[in-house]
Amino acid sequence: MPNYLAIDTSANASVALVDKTTGSIVDKRVSSKGNDQTETLSAYVEELLDAHGQKGQDLAGIIVGVGPGPFTGLRVGLVAARTFGFVWQVPVYGVMSLHALAEQVLESGDVPAEFVVASDARRKEVYWARYGKAGVMVVGPHVSAASALPALPVFGVGAGIYAEQLEEVGAKPMTGSFEWIADAGFLARRGLGDLADGKDLSDTSPQYLRESDAQVPAFMKKAKA
Repeated sequence: MPNYLAIDTSANASVALVDKTTGSIVDKRVSSKGNDQTETLSAYVEELLDAHGQKGQDLAGIIVGVGPGPFTGLRVGLVAARTFGFVWQVPVYGVMSLHALAEQVLESGDVPAEFVVASDARRKEVYWARYGKAGVMVVGPHVSAASALPALPVFGVGAGIYAEQLEEVGAKPMTGSFEWIADAGFLARRGLGDLADGKDLSDTSPQYLRESDAQVPAFMKKAKA
């Protein structure tokens, strides 16, 4: 039975093989670092395919996280997914990376009526979105200081980094989720559910939410003008 390959590099490099029928994670690889996507991603994909006798061209498709995330890391995953899809001639589907965190909340079984998920956006900010009990996004995605989040339970690594600031504004950082990042396996679970519901996931445009740290020098802008 063909599997889906899932990729997310909005935080750490995360790759998973997911069963097409059940949505269960067959196997996955997740880096412990947040800045080695270029070095690890292709190796993780090769390891997973080889370990399970899977050929790229036999995949049911590729599900990739479109962010929000830092410019460089996010771009690595998107370029890789599109390249693999082109070479193997399999469809590529885009899913917002914060949805993976929402799926982890649903998996936990203790789901608040409304909740927020937050990932690390650096610059003393978080990427975040607000969800209802069924895991449907009602607000977001946004990037802001943690102090701008609503007074709700907050899940994800962003909640751990900025726990004190969240508590000051009445939010409730959920301690059991402080290590959660966007996981490719949970990303695929959301993607498969959306595909089953008939949603169009063909758009793989990145959601950066803010400008890249790399800026064109002023003298180059003048020369171009």
